[in-house]
Amino acid sequence: MGGARRKPVVEVRRSERRRRTVSAYREGERVVVLIPNQFSRAEETEWVDKMLARLAARDLRSQRSDADLSARGKLLAAKYLAEFGPIVQPSSIRWVANQNGRWGSCTPADRTIRISEKVRDMPSWVTDYVILHELVHLIVPGHNARFWHLVGRYPRTERARGYLEGIAAAQLAG
Repeated sequence: MGGARRKPVVEVRRSERRRRTVSAYREGERVVVLIPNQFSRAEETEWVDKMLARLAARDLRSQRSDADLSARGKLLAAKYLAEFGPIVQPSSIRWVANQNGRWGSCTPADRTIRISEKVRDMPSWVTDYVILHELVHLIVPGHNARFWHLVGRYPRTERARGYLEGIAAAQLAG
């Protein structure tokens, strides 16, 4: 059995300027939670617990391996592209650090898929969209109407595309 994880030291910082938003980040061994000054102690406790849970979920996402990507790809192919059978089974799917302008890429000739490390910390529904997008390239190399029809089988396609567009815009502005 694994050892129980210790609850981190939490520092709550209240702000007069902050009205509704709450955020949290790690600062060494401690977690800093930023909350509006007007929050009650009960709201503070509720939000500290929520933010610790979010940070823990993000930590789990950042530990996703290439094997996890392959397993997720198989599940997505079976769920949304089952009629294509082995056509949508990549020879490999892996995380890469050298993709700066793309979230993922696919080489249909050798059936390889690469997913940018930048996607690793994103919510799983965004990662699923990127994986499915690349799986569809094993069927349709370009971005034509048939391609988008197949990608659109994933119910969170528009939401994931919006999320990625927002991240891209923030990176350009930053």
